[in-house]
Amino acid sequence: QVQLVESGGGLVQAGGSLRLSCAYSGSNINAMAWYRQAPGNKRLFVAAIGSGERTNYADSVKGRFTISRDNAKNILYLRMNSLKPEDTAVYYCNAGYGLGGPGEYYGMDYWGEGTLVTVSS
Repeated sequence: QVQLVESGGGLVQAGGSLRLSCAYSGSNINAMAWYRQAPGNKRLFVAAIGSGERTNYADSVKGRFTISRDNAKNILYLRMNSLKPEDTAVYYCNAGYGLGGPGEYYGMDYWGEGTLVTVSS
């Protein structure tokens, strides 16, 4: 069974930075990802990391967000720089099987409860 617990969200001004964390446990986790869901919208892919530390990013966050993980501590991170009001959302981490081509990620149906990021203008 996979367990995921996100933290690190908060209120930040536009142009600021935040680092999200996701503590995870479980087996057969070969890749992990961050998704976000703004009010009234679908949950959308943000970034993923797989074997060999290969990464994929949504176009909207490329160059601003960095996904990484500490395999020894079982923690997934999302460093978010140059935040914009449109980045406001609940951010979720996900455990997955692996990455495919550019922008592709194969996730399992395991989610944390999310952490809220609010970016003020």
